[in-house]
Amino acid sequence: MTKGLTTHLFKILFCLGALAFSLGCSSDSKKQIPKAIKVSSKKRISNSKLSEKEWLSEYNFFKKPLSDLQPKKGVFAYDLNNALFTDYAFKKRFIFLPDGKKMTYQNEGVLDFEIGSILIKNFYYPKDFNKPMDEIKIIETRLLIKEVDGWKPLNYVWNESQSDAKLNYVGGEVPVSWKNENQVHKSISYGIPNLNECKNCHFKGSEITPIGPTVAQLNKKYSAIKSAQNQLERFQNLGILDLPDSHPSLPKLPIWDDPKTGSIKLRANAYLDANCAHCHREQGSAKNSGLYLTYNETNMRRRGVFKPPVAAGKGSGNLEYSIVPGNPEESILIYRMKNNDPAIRMPEIGRVSAHKEGIALIEQYIRSLADH
Repeated sequence: MTKGLTTHLFKILFCLGALAFSLGCSSDSKKQIPKAIKVSSKKRISNSKLSEKEWLSEYNFFKKPLSDLQPKKGVFAYDLNNALFTDYAFKKRFIFLPDGKKMTYQNEGVLDFEIGSILIKNFYYPKDFNKPMDEIKIIETRLLIKEVDGWKPLNYVWNESQSDAKLNYVGGEVPVSWKNENQVHKSISYGIPNLNECKNCHFKGSEITPIGPTVAQLNKKYSAIKSAQNQLERFQNLGILDLPDSHPSLPKLPIWDDPKTGSIKLRANAYLDANCAHCHREQGSAKNSGLYLTYNETNMRRRGVFKPPVAAGKGSGNLEYSIVPGNPEESILIYRMKNNDPAIRMPEIGRVSAHKEGIALIEQYIRSLADH
């Protein structure tokens, strides 16, 4: 009796398990959750399809032909004082705001956006860098969509004909070649990030957040806009941003490669803020490193001066400190910026080549620290 009952119970449990498995693997379920998405963070990226579209053209951001990137009503171009280095790619940025919606001013951190707002960033290469608008090849368009439960990152990869871009979760590589300002031919295998890599840079604490559109980064004139007026004033004139009465003295970052805008120290801080601080901040994904590179960080040890790495290893290059004043060649920071090994390089993602001009600035900055 006992043996028969045990066998019967086992059969029931087996059938229930098979039923649960079949339900979990139904065709509808597969359509809702793309296999490529694997999120290990505490806060999972929403798999809601409410805002996801298969093709970039379905959002109706741009006039035809799509590759001209000419914005329609409700889509506003913008630029930053300091951009993240991405293998010398050019970028065109836009903000989409639903009808009647505004951005809200924040003196520190990114502007506040209402639900339905979308940040749009297009990555492209001109065939000749001296002719930045001629014969361009758009590689990808990254979106950040403000939903009810927070921001969702999505990525669209452009087809070879440049007629449209398709939703992509898994990333990939695209061969790119160009002539730089000195007419030297360059070529790389451009790395398109997967969805997990996108969220890694955009996590702040347990939330996904934008990085670039802060007042200090937006406070500039944008030459691509015909009026060439200050972007923040333009947004105010368009009725999509209200500035405080003291707006002539709004925060503004120096431009890392323009000596007229600030000292070596301030420009180095601005460069590190744009290229490193999205992870190297107190609520960033690299917070456990103890290396914090936000523009306003004043503690020099936290900025890396005579700071040993938390975990020594391949990434340290057998060097002792993140920054050794006066000695860039002995500084882990420079070692990792120069290295292209995926296990060593910094930033870890978003580049396969070293940013020579940015490295030169940080080396100059480290040498200048010997005088303090």
